[in-house]
Amino acid sequence: MTTTAKRLRFNTKEVLQTISRGEEVTITLRGKPYAKLIPIKLKKTKISEKNDLFGIWSDNNKTKEVLQYVRKIRKSRIKNAD
Repeated sequence: MTTTAKRLRFNTKEVLQTISRGEEVTITLRGKPYAKLIPIKLKKTKISEKNDLFGIWSDNNKTKEVLQYVRKIRKSRIKNAD
């Protein structure tokens, strides 16, 4: 897709929707290509890669004390929120 700088300014939402569909957008200024917007390809991680605990809790030896394990996981998340 090609759009002008003025159209980008007034129709930003539509341009961003176009990018979210995976299309590249070339922005022109005074009729000449000036910039290109391309979608960022984010790495998708599996839930099991983020957390070593996945699946049924009763089969995991780390969860003998479920409440303590959950608090341990949440503690690291709370520290990173600051």
